Amino acid sequence: MKQAIHPNYQKVVYMDVNSGFKFLSGSTKGANETIKWEDGNTYPLIKMETTADTHPFYTGRQKFADKGGRADRFMKKYNM
Repeated sequence: MKQAIHPNYQKVVYMDVNSGFKFLSGSTKGANETIKWEDGNTYPLIKMETTADTHPFYTGRQKFADKGGRADRFMKKYNM
């Protein structure tokens, strides 16, 4: 393989910001934040809005309150 053309593959911790669920995986994506994992090592922390822990497709149910559609939010915003 050619040197210095491949991204740095490393272990990272992904965290679902909605539920707080965390898991360790490999990735080429880096992060500014770090977290100490269960094994005592420190890994980069990547925060995500939705993971398999909170997405309705994987869970089979909605875990969080529905915000409503665009029309509902518009009506609420302008007190209509």
